Amino acid sequence: MMFQAVSSLLLLSLFSVGYGQTPPVLYVSNGGPWGDWGALQTCPDGSRSKAFSLKVEGNQGKGDDTALNGVRLHCVSNNNNGEFPIQSTEGAWGSWASPVRCPNGNLIAFRLRVEPPQGDGDDTAANNIIFKCSDETILEGSGQSWGTYGPWSPFCEIGICGISTRVESNQGDGDDTALNDVRFTCCKN
Repeated sequence: MMFQAVSSLLLLSLFSVGYGQTPPVLYVSNGGPWGDWGALQTCPDGSRSKAFSLKVEGNQGKGDDTALNGVRLHCVSNNNNGEFPIQSTEGAWGSWASPVRCPNGNLIAFRLRVEPPQGDGDDTAANNIIFKCSDETILEGSGQSWGTYGPWSPFCEIGICGISTRVESNQGDGDDTALNDVRFTCCKN
């Protein structure tokens, strides 16, 4: 009886993955602990992310470093009829770099470079990101080198179509970290 109940639940969950309303979410386990999650932003219907760009603050020397402040996805329609940039919450510091593009294919997975909490030192949290394209190309952003890359996220079968970022707001005279973590959603079809 227990085996039948477990089997039925497994079949139902497989059915809902294939036909459910909510696309799978990609996340990593090493994101920073500070800030609030911004609203999920998604590519327009019929498009997928084929490129990304980063907003990064350069090394401040003895000042307060924030490193990675924003991630932007560049969605391209299936018929290559225009590019649509999307982003969630971003930090206040740094500037946007030019997009980094998959030669062929879509963004399908990522790794996040994060510096762990520094105690009394200068915290930066997320520093850089690496994406994998569906054509097996690996793309690294132009972020900072503090911290280490964690493991790969799960992979999207079709591509990445949504983004939500966790960003700490301006701390005034306190230690700012800006972007701490990011989640992506897979395309539904």
